[in-house]
Amino acid sequence: MPSRMLDIPTPDGTADAFLALPDGGGTHPGVLLYMDAIGLRPVLREMAEQLSAHGYCVLVPNVFHRTGRAPVVEIPDLKKAENREVFFSRVLPLLAEHTPQRALSDAQVYLDFLTARPEVRPGPVGVVGYCMGAALALRTAAAHPGQVAAVAGFHPGSLATDSPDSPHLLAPKLTAEIHLGIAEHDDAMPPEAITRLSTALDEAGVRHTCEVYPGTLHGFTMADTAVFDQAGLDRHWDRLLNLFARTLTAG
Repeated sequence: MPSRMLDIPTPDGTADAFLALPDGGGTHPGVLLYMDAIGLRPVLREMAEQLSAHGYCVLVPNVFHRTGRAPVVEIPDLKKAENREVFFSRVLPLLAEHTPQRALSDAQVYLDFLTARPEVRPGPVGVVGYCMGAALALRTAAAHPGQVAAVAGFHPGSLATDSPDSPHLLAPKLTAEIHLGIAEHDDAMPPEAITRLSTALDEAGVRHTCEVYPGTLHGFTMADTAVFDQAGLDRHWDRLLNLFARTLTAG
């Protein structure tokens, strides 16, 4: 399957990224895939290739490119509890530095790069994000309502907070259809936050589903972590592929 790492010029330096393309040539709808906080790594490349096998050109940028090339923080075996605390203590400052302003600047660059690829068919694009990537996906869709037709976010966190730049406040700017696959047990997205988010989307007339995936923990789609849940991953693929089939022109 054609796939490769490549570099994307940005106003703040070079962003490394992974591009997965369908076999057989031709042109296909574009999809921007935002990583989780752990970073661009083999499991995300594998997921991008699996998505591309269904007829999509998938771009996975290293969101933390301002700090370095992936892996920005060396990734230990995250199935071991003793490794997780130290690793995430190093990642949290990177999250804090990735402001909404940086996210919007990057989103413009990523979409321009993706849609200029000769393999990408003119027309609407999809965006999918995991963990923190779900918020980035919503911000991207709100900033590009005429271009982004579908947004999916899985085990998202902090989508409906008291912050003045909380993603749920962007609901009036959204035109994409949205699916959010939420972990059943997740302090980052408690029931009251789900209600706040759903209400904001309802009031804005956004077509959406906020679905709680039974028995799952935050990060459930990621096979390289201790919280991986196969049933949750399978449900994620079902929802994601059906969303893109409805909203993008898969060939």
